[in-house]
Amino acid sequence: MKKILTLIVIGLTTNLFGQNVDFKSANFKDDKEGLKAATTAIDKGDEFYKVGMEAVFAVQDYGTNFKSALREYEKAQKFNPNNALINYKIGVCYANSTNPVACIDFIKKAQTLDPKCDPFLNFYLGYASQLESKYDDASKYYTTFETEYKKADNFMKFVNQRKKQCATAKKFEASAVRCWIDNVPSLNTDRDEIAPSISTDGSEMILSSNRPNSHDANALGVYDYEIYSSTLLENWSTPTKLNGPINSNNDDISNCLSYDGTKMLLHRDAGGQTDIYESRLKGNEWSDPKILSMFISTDKNNERYASYNDDGWKIYFSRDNDVRETGSEVMFSGMQNKMKQDYMVATMLTGVNSKFNDGPIYIHIDGESMYIASEGHEGMGGYDIFVSKKVQGQWTTPVNMGYPINSPYDDFFFASTANGKFAYISSNRSGGKGGYDIYKVTFWGPEKKPISETEDYLLASIVMPVKDHTIEKSVEVKKKSLTVFKGITIDAISRKPVEAQIDITDNATGKVIETFTTNSATGKFIITLNSGKNYGIAVKATGYLFHSENFDIPTGADDNLVNKVIELKNIAIGSKIALRNIFFDVNKATLRPESNAEMERLVQLMKDVPRLKIEISGHTDNTGSATLNETLSQQRAEAVVAYLTQKGVAANRMVAKGYGSSKPIASNNSEDGKQQNRRTEFEIKGN
Repeated sequence: MKKILTLIVIGLTTNLFGQNVDFKSANFKDDKEGLKAATTAIDKGDEFYKVGMEAVFAVQDYGTNFKSALREYEKAQKFNPNNALINYKIGVCYANSTNPVACIDFIKKAQTLDPKCDPFLNFYLGYASQLESKYDDASKYYTTFETEYKKADNFMKFVNQRKKQCATAKKFEASAVRCWIDNVPSLNTDRDEIAPSISTDGSEMILSSNRPNSHDANALGVYDYEIYSSTLLENWSTPTKLNGPINSNNDDISNCLSYDGTKMLLHRDAGGQTDIYESRLKGNEWSDPKILSMFISTDKNNERYASYNDDGWKIYFSRDNDVRETGSEVMFSGMQNKMKQDYMVATMLTGVNSKFNDGPIYIHIDGESMYIASEGHEGMGGYDIFVSKKVQGQWTTPVNMGYPINSPYDDFFFASTANGKFAYISSNRSGGKGGYDIYKVTFWGPEKKPISETEDYLLASIVMPVKDHTIEKSVEVKKKSLTVFKGITIDAISRKPVEAQIDITDNATGKVIETFTTNSATGKFIITLNSGKNYGIAVKATGYLFHSENFDIPTGADDNLVNKVIELKNIAIGSKIALRNIFFDVNKATLRPESNAEMERLVQLMKDVPRLKIEISGHTDNTGSATLNETLSQQRAEAVVAYLTQKGVAANRMVAKGYGSSKPIASNNSEDGKQQNRRTEFEIKGN
């Protein structure tokens, strides 16, 4: 009877804790060869596992060590699925992968089979609970581990960090920020999609992926990262590999697309050395990347995750640290001369780095916001995205952007549109297609004052249910007002793209504040302008008449988008062009100072084409007397001719003609039409 009771107790214990099966010959008498192969695989896996764990302790990149260990451990686990230690080690490998959610089942199974299988089991049980958002359970596991762990090493900093993350996550999830987070299916695969970088208008995206490509996969079945692009129409298009020699046989990871879309920072892993490169867009092709200055891309460290700053004088990036156990740190290097590209010795950025890995970095075009991904600071788990603000020339301590932007998983690579209303991140949170996926962040902006139930609240409740009637805290959307000026330059007759030079002038000062060239293959351009100014845009291309525009951006204006198709006319007899940046005093023929920049361009055109003969014509709308309008338009045309004559243009090359309101180019029934009709033009009469 006593023997039967003993067997019952053993049976109950087995059902409660499972039955751990050791890799011993006594357990596999009929398959000694299989046991030998399994133990050999475990020994091979342990070699990689040890190196990976050493890197974790040192806050260093563990490379492919856990992937290599996992491949061996899975062979052993297939042979013997009920060994606690092999399940535990597989769980640890997944915990240190791009697919951490897969660790949960293995860690829990290890606990069921043998809760004493490894001294670190409680630490990883805490991590598994953290991934499931069971923060109280996670904290208990971490505390148990802390109590039992007696070694005098530096691992307790990880335990303290995880416990703080659980408290932070509870706080943030209880007060979610006002935004939506949506997976972008068309961009993602079951592999990794990382490093989204978008144009300032949000219509073009650059990203990197290790999806299957034309290269051979490595021994682990993993393909190298290549750089792709996608275009936003109604939805994001399926990414296609960039044209040109920008991609290599190594890992090529995009870092930052310049604000005008003409150049890109990337990092490349070659032979275990990672450095930062720059590629430039020439027509439809991206150039062969050039490694950056030795002061940025050193041969002693690994550098990655670079970002241009708003004025183009500095580059911010992340550099690993082999000396201290603090992981990678945010650095910056500035140029002394843009033409020479002479970067100075890189300096660590004070106030933004943590005791863990910091980077990627993204500097918003407003120049006042830096977005940093970090494993440290006040995080929720894994990498979180933080924002630092520039105050009196110094970057402030990074602040967590909150839930649901951040999660217990890795959330990084923040890229924002110019107006700050949308952003894109990369995350390996659960629910994606696999590995890292690209997600879209849509900010709601400041909350409306609630009456009883606001429309925003009701809409939010459908997408992300809340437990009470409190309004979620708002995320600060960028306050600095910017206008995105984009478009294409084309031939007015053939409608084909034209490569052209564009000068942006502050009409109040007459100073050219920006000069750039449109894309030779597409004619595209994009730039952002600050509010509170009147701008002149002068477009010049070889063999074409120059084109000009002007517009005001009022102080405090909301973020705008100006999209222009600029038609350039070749220098042929009969071609006409409106001089949009010539201004007169009201009801007078006195040229205003704001006209000087436009007039000087006209002077230069006449000097560049000495055989050119033109008619300067003045035009008005139909307001007032026709006779007075003709007189005023004639006087204004003569004022332009007089200016050109004073600048050395021969009088016999020009004729002044006032047409009054007789040649409208738009309806006079609206203010906009009248504005277009009030113009000064010139027409090619001889060449």
